[in-house]
Amino acid sequence: MLELFILETCPYCQKVMNYMDEKRVKYIKTNTKDHENAMKLITIGGKDQVPFLYNDETDDRIYESDEIVEYIRKRV
Repeated sequence: MLELFILETCPYCQKVMNYMDEKRVKYIKTNTKDHENAMKLITIGGKDQVPFLYNDETDDRIYESDEIVEYIRKRV
């Protein structure tokens, strides 16, 4: 399953969420405003930066909105 770590106010996160919603991609949205979610982000990704996409099926870990959109585009 795809898990997207975001902050609701982040324009780059909004860009990724809008694209994924438009393409009807199923994903888990994890808001890093919550401290536990922020710690999970750092544990999985290694740094406190959003947006961050984690694919637990392939262990792909991607930062940067354009790279995330490209990753999704290739898989939809």
